[in-house]
Amino acid sequence: MGRVEEGLPPQLRTEVERAGYYPELICDVLDVAVAGEGVLSFLVHPETTFDREEIRRHVTVLALTSTRLVVAHADDHDPDTLSPEPYASASTEAVSLRHIRSLVLSHAVTRPEQHRSGAMPRELTMTIGWGGMSRLDLEPAGCVDPECEADHGYTGTAAADDITVRLSADAEGTDAVRAAVAFSRSLSAAMAATGNHVG
Repeated sequence: MGRVEEGLPPQLRTEVERAGYYPELICDVLDVAVAGEGVLSFLVHPETTFDREEIRRHVTVLALTSTRLVVAHADDHDPDTLSPEPYASASTEAVSLRHIRSLVLSHAVTRPEQHRSGAMPRELTMTIGWGGMSRLDLEPAGCVDPECEADHGYTGTAAADDITVRLSADAEGTDAVRAAVAFSRSLSAAMAATGNHVG
């Protein structure tokens, strides 16, 4: 992999600038969170959403170091008690690799019967969990007896769901999906090196 540069690598800065969403702000908050540690891999994911006829922009940056996953997110806000005018906020979270509990990758492929090894999926959804946020999905439990009227309580699943990033070749382009696959591979390898089991 070669020598790891300290701080933010030029390629990361270029991708943040290409995203076009307050690049100096994003790079500043990332630089503080990375704290001089070399960045091994990164993913920049700009996103535009529509909220009640308003266009809102967001950007999420994932930066992998030898010890941590740094997550930066920035978005716009309407005027509120913090500010009488519209503003942007940028936050970061640095998670120790040994605390990451799961990396879930969902590959969506069109015409799967024609899939060739190494071809990029049409869409990749990456969910990373480290226990900061959990989702609990419950539903009434039942039994196989259609005449049974007993209360069987509830059944459900619990899932770590701290961050989900979805990239589509149709929306962001094949290169963006390729970058997400490469980042996912790097994160999975880093988790394996720390003894974490990828779920």
